[in-house]
Amino acid sequence: MSSYRSRLIIPLTIIIFLVFAGLGAVFSPLFKEFYLERVNDRLSKEAEVAALYLDRTELTETENVEESINQLASRLDLRISLVGLDGSVVADSEGEPAQMENHLDRPEIQNASEHGSGFEVRYSNTLNNELIYYAVPYVQQGETVAFIRFAMSIQEFNHVYRSMWVILAVCFFLAFLIIVFVAAKLAKQLTEPIDDARKTAIQLAKGNYGARAYTGNSIEAGQLNQSLNVLAENLDHITKTYENQQESLKALIENMGSGLLLIDEKGYITLVNQSCKDIFREDTDEWLNKLYYQAVKYKEVIKVVQEILLTESKTRKQAALHMEIETRHVDIHAAPVMGHDDKLKGVVLVFHDITELIKLEQTRKDFVANVSHELKTPVTSIKGFTETLIDGAMEDPALRERFLTIIAKESERLESLIYDLFELSKIEQERFLLNWEPVELSTLAEEVIFMLNDKAAQKNIQLENKVKGNTLIEGDPFRLKQILINLINNAITYTPDGGTVCVQTKEQAETVVLKVKDTGIGINKKELPRIFERFYRVDRARSRNSGGTGLGLAIVKHLVDAHKGKITVESKAGKGSSFQISFYKTKRED
Repeated sequence: MSSYRSRLIIPLTIIIFLVFAGLGAVFSPLFKEFYLERVNDRLSKEAEVAALYLDRTELTETENVEESINQLASRLDLRISLVGLDGSVVADSEGEPAQMENHLDRPEIQNASEHGSGFEVRYSNTLNNELIYYAVPYVQQGETVAFIRFAMSIQEFNHVYRSMWVILAVCFFLAFLIIVFVAAKLAKQLTEPIDDARKTAIQLAKGNYGARAYTGNSIEAGQLNQSLNVLAENLDHITKTYENQQESLKALIENMGSGLLLIDEKGYITLVNQSCKDIFREDTDEWLNKLYYQAVKYKEVIKVVQEILLTESKTRKQAALHMEIETRHVDIHAAPVMGHDDKLKGVVLVFHDITELIKLEQTRKDFVANVSHELKTPVTSIKGFTETLIDGAMEDPALRERFLTIIAKESERLESLIYDLFELSKIEQERFLLNWEPVELSTLAEEVIFMLNDKAAQKNIQLENKVKGNTLIEGDPFRLKQILINLINNAITYTPDGGTVCVQTKEQAETVVLKVKDTGIGINKKELPRIFERFYRVDRARSRNSGGTGLGLAIVKHLVDAHKGKITVESKAGKGSSFQISFYKTKRED
């Protein structure tokens, strides 16, 4: 039973019990009084009958009087006594008159003498029992000559009284059960919807907005539960909308390309997204619930936060974050978070990683500087020697031939540089397309080795061509040949006299691997990440003297990417280099 029904039924049960107990306490004396009145009426009438019956008997005739009294007592089932005016017992149907006490002081005799009748309930020492006494004057010829007293056992009254109480108790108990049962049913009908509403409210308070209350048949409770259900539906809708918004906001924050950092008014970091981890190269989840100047180790960021806390105005700055192995450049947008009362609630910082933009800008600057420098050298040489010839050196046959030879070489170098720039620009265009067809990679390698054999022979460099398996792939033969020429030519250029350049083509499960290995000067470890940059030279003096433009490996990298291949480099200074390219056997779509 719920607490509501308990609090309703228990007091109601107590009240009903007290009412029934009160009714019993009231009915008991009323019944007793009613019963005694009926007994009094009965004894009064029987006394009149007894007086008529004894009217013909003289009191001096003791035997006749006793016989008459015994007959009356037997007929009326009563104890009858005849008491003289002096209080002596003349005759008694239950005892010996001579042995009995004087009865003049008995209450019923006193009342009969004074009021004409006496009624009393008291204990009889003679019979050792509680009796009802009734006494009236015995009148003969208009004079009171004695008192007739009736005595009736109260056991009959007690039996009737007990029976009355049993019947009353049973009736009260049945009525009590019926009333309690009906009250319980009514209480259940009244409290069940309320109890259901209470349980539903508890579930709603716990966040279970799918809970619903039973409306029932009660109008008031039904309206309450219906209103509660509407409230639950609204809360459920609002919660789902809020959760969807939170999930969308969380997804947006976590997947936005910029880093987001939220700091409260006390300086504690309350939100940090995934992009911050990528920008700062550390586990930024550990920043949560820490003071910003303890979590963030970059002074540039700390100064921006302090500026916002002091000025409460927006700001934008660029900062270079020096990390262990690199420097990252970030564009910081910072703004204060203001409350409705125009008080500072926190600071929000958005970090845009502009490292690649800075690198691209630097690459552009380097490219312009390198192009200018590379073009300036041959142009200056051509111009200088041409002016020398014009000034009179062409009259000397030896100088003329020497200067014209230099001008021719510089012109070739200038032409080669312009061609490589044109090729690189063409390859980097989005509309650059390859002419795909089946190509035997080992055959291409053999052709290139044959082309460069004379150059290698001049330095006494041995060219080797090793083939393992089927080397047929799909690709652009012209561009693949261009890759081989650049790699093998570089290997010859940077390999000292008497060295070896080995070209290997090897079949694998899905790819064919091309490896160009030399015994040249090698590349320092710190220079390896930059060898595919434009105009980057490992040995600038040697490459420039050999006619190199510094664009060959950049062209190779772009062409390998166009074929969806993968190029790797292994090298040690003074121990040679190994360039390895993996080509898919069949064309791969984007």
